Amino acid sequence: MTQRSAIADTICRTIELGVSITDAAIDAEDRTHLFCELLAPGNVCPACGQSGRLRDHVDREVADLPIVGHPTRLHLRVPRYVCSNLECATSIFRANITSIVAPRTQVTRRTTTWIMRRMILDKMSVTAVAASVGLGWNTVNTLALDAARKLAAAPDRLAGVRVLGVDEHKWKHVRGEGDSSFVTVLVDLTPIVDGTGPARLLDVVAGRSKAALKDWLDARDQSFRDRIRVVTMDGFVGYHTATAEALDKARTVMDPFHVVHLAAQKLTLCRQRVQQDTCGHRGRSGDPLFGIRRTLLTRIGLLSDKQATKLQTGLDARDEHVAVSVTHAVYQDLIGAYEHPDKRAGKIAMYKLLKRIRTGLPAGLCELAQLGRSLWARHREILAYFDTGASNGPVEAINGRLEHLRGIALGFRNLGHYILRSLIHSGQLAERLDAL
Repeated sequence: MTQRSAIADTICRTIELGVSITDAAIDAEDRTHLFCELLAPGNVCPACGQSGRLRDHVDREVADLPIVGHPTRLHLRVPRYVCSNLECATSIFRANITSIVAPRTQVTRRTTTWIMRRMILDKMSVTAVAASVGLGWNTVNTLALDAARKLAAAPDRLAGVRVLGVDEHKWKHVRGEGDSSFVTVLVDLTPIVDGTGPARLLDVVAGRSKAALKDWLDARDQSFRDRIRVVTMDGFVGYHTATAEALDKARTVMDPFHVVHLAAQKLTLCRQRVQQDTCGHRGRSGDPLFGIRRTLLTRIGLLSDKQATKLQTGLDARDEHVAVSVTHAVYQDLIGAYEHPDKRAGKIAMYKLLKRIRTGLPAGLCELAQLGRSLWARHREILAYFDTGASNGPVEAINGRLEHLRGIALGFRNLGHYILRSLIHSGQLAERLDAL
C-alpha cells in the first residue's frame, strides 16, 4: 500500500503540496477525488505559540490540477488540536494549510497559477479553463482577475522602464458612447530599444485625453518619472502636453507611421481636389488620377515596371496634375528619409524636407502647405526618432492583440475586467506567476 501511494503521489505530484494520497474515487460527474493526509501538520497554536493536543480531523475539499484531462478534487484530512495553554483564548485550532490553499478560497494555490498560465501562455478563454478544472465561469474569472491585480500591482513591475509608448485604443464598439469607449494604452518599449525582448503592456487607463495620461504619470513615484527618457506617441497634442508637464526630462517622439499617414492623407486630398477641378466630378473608372489612387500611396521602390509606367502616365495626363506630382514627390521623400540606412543622413534629409515645405510654397499646393505647417510644428519630435530609434509600432501591435482578445470574449461591457484581461493577455505576467 505504501508503494502504491508513493506512485500515486508521484503521478499526481501531490508530494509538492506536502500531502500523501490515501484513497481515490471517481464520481458520477467524471471528476477524480483524491483523499489525502498532511505529511507534516503543524500543531502550534497561532495565538499563543504553544503546542496542542490532537482532537479530531475535518475534511477540506478543494479543486486541484486536472488529471489526464479530468477535473480533480482533493479531500484534505486536516487535524484539529486543543491548545494546551489554559489561558489562551483559542481553545481549538486547525493545522495551518495556507501553503496549500489560500485563505477563503476553494482551489489550491498551484491551481490558480495553472489557470493564469493557461490564459497567459495558451490564450485560453475563461470558459475553456473553467471546463478543465470543473469550476464555474464566475469562479475562474474571479480567481484570474484577483491574481492579475496582484501581479500587476507588484512594486518592481515598473522597474527598468525607460522608453514609454502611449496610444489610444477603442475597447468597446458601441454607437453613441463617445470618448467613454476609448482608453489610453501604456506600453514598455525598453526591451525593443535595447534588443532584449518584446514590448509589454504596462497599464490601460480610461479615456483618451491629456488628463488621462497626466493623472497616470502623476500617480507613479518620482523615481519612475525621472527614469523615463523617451515617450513615443501619435500626433495627439493632449499626450504631448501631458508628457511635457509630467516628464520634463523625457524626449517625445512622434511615431513615423502617423507622420507618413498624415502625408498620405494630404496626398489623397490633393488628388481628390485636382480630380474635381479637372473633371468636375468624383473619380470614376477611366479617370487618370482615379486609376492611380492606390499606386500613389505605394513606395516607388516597391512598384513593378507596369505600375511605375501607369503612375507616370496618370500624373502626366494633364498639366493640372502638377500639384499631385509635387505632393507625391514630397510623400516619397518623407518615406525615403525614414528608410535611409544611415540614421544621421536620414535625419538631415528629413530636416531639409520639413524646412523646404514649411513656408513659401507656390499657389495651388494648399494641402502640401498644410502638411508643412503641421509637421514643422512637431519637427523636434519627428527628428527625435532618428536619435532614439523608438517608435509606436510595438504599441500598435499590442493594440491588435487586444482587438483579438475582444473577439475571443465576444466583447466586453466592464472596463475594469477588460483592463485586467488585457494585462493577462499582453502584460507578460507569466514570469511573475511564481509570486502567486
